[in-house]
Amino acid sequence: MLPEQEQRHVYYDSDLQIEAYNLTGIVQKFPNHFHKYYVIGFVEGGKRHLWCMNEEYDTSAGDLILFNPMDCHYCAPVNGEILDYRAVNIDEVVMKKAVRELTGKEYLPKFTSHVVYQSDITAALDSLYCGIVEHAPKLSKEEAFYFLLEQVLREHCEPTDREQEAEKEDKVSLVCQYLEDHFSENIALDDLADLAQISKSHLLLLFTKHVGVSPYRYLQSYRIEKTKRLLEQGILPADAAFIAGFTDQSHFTRFFKEFIGLTPKQYQKIFKEKAEPETGFAAEVDRNGI
Repeated sequence: MLPEQEQRHVYYDSDLQIEAYNLTGIVQKFPNHFHKYYVIGFVEGGKRHLWCMNEEYDTSAGDLILFNPMDCHYCAPVNGEILDYRAVNIDEVVMKKAVRELTGKEYLPKFTSHVVYQSDITAALDSLYCGIVEHAPKLSKEEAFYFLLEQVLREHCEPTDREQEAEKEDKVSLVCQYLEDHFSENIALDDLADLAQISKSHLLLLFTKHVGVSPYRYLQSYRIEKTKRLLEQGILPADAAFIAGFTDQSHFTRFFKEFIGLTPKQYQKIFKEKAEPETGFAAEVDRNGI
């Protein structure tokens, strides 16, 4: 399948406040990146070599994929096989509310597995995905959502909460916050090392160990997320790049395509062409591959 035959579709469900998306005919290699939401997905077809948080997996049709927020991951095709993939994206606020409904306790779960080979949970995930795409009644979608989460929580999760999050390395958290607060500025490694009060080499090792990517990669990923939101609002690609701190337009375009699989103009065009249906169900373009 040629690259132009690749298809990416994302559907936002306003009833559940989650996204469902699918990738079809994908030959692209996805670079190292992360999401700020939970991802529950499964491979419909094709084989991929997946790296997630320093662990490696070979995935194929029927395998369940689980990503926590901030889990760094990347993947590449095996023997040129094309990828067909479905998933749902769940915001932390929505996840916490759903967990409270299911368990009576308020916490953010942590997926303990990134890949579950030949999992029967894929059937529950497919049911939820189809319910969203086919505009099923709200009750039907809610049932599918809670059935899926109950199974995932029971079999592949451990509880975590903000207290556990606070136990992470203080210096790394400080640097992450600084990068997000100053993403549009020209940040140097010296600035980050001074902030954390450690050497540059120590900072690189510490940050990469805890976050899974280097400070520069974290910054670029965050900038790309910002440009995506700006492009969705109709901001011109050149202006979006400047606002997000990309000083070189050609570098921004190359990095955006490497990360998303589309040029900024292609991303914006697809988003503009997607009108929000009357059901309150909105569609948009893909969120960083898998």
